Amino acid sequence: MSSSPNRASHPAGKPRRKDVSLDLSTARKMLPLVKSIVADIVDTQNRLSRLVPERDALDDNRRVLDWAARQRRYAVHDEFTQAEKALAHAANELDELGVTLVDPKGGQVDFPTRINGRQAVFSWRLGEDAVGHWRYTGERSRRPIPADWQSGTPIRFRGDV
Repeated sequence: MSSSPNRASHPAGKPRRKDVSLDLSTARKMLPLVKSIVADIVDTQNRLSRLVPERDALDDNRRVLDWAARQRRYAVHDEFTQAEKALAHAANELDELGVTLVDPKGGQVDFPTRINGRQAVFSWRLGEDAVGHWRYTGERSRRPIPADWQSGTPIRFRGDV
């Protein structure tokens, strides 16, 4: 019998996400699915934004509401809960694809990659036709993808490992 306690390798309950590195071609092939998921996220975020003032007003006046307004309050709370569940599900879908949701209101996602031996991302925003930008991890500004990368993996420069 061992004296060491049994502990999960990742006690938060979620398995650790394996490091994913996508080439440009793969990121572009994934875009139709990612675009659909992100559009759902942005629509749901907008719906939640519209529901918050109504929910708050109904909650503030809950003691004086007539029956119809009370029913509406319950319906708004149910709709809010369903929207939050839908957001969590959509975010989980992106996570399973290895894609990171950067801006849920603007619909920006990052596809992880390596460029010149460094961690980087290909970046896409809802409304853009294709994955057309990249940046190194930790940088904020997006750079246009150079034409010579269009065939797939970014070119490595001399001295890169």
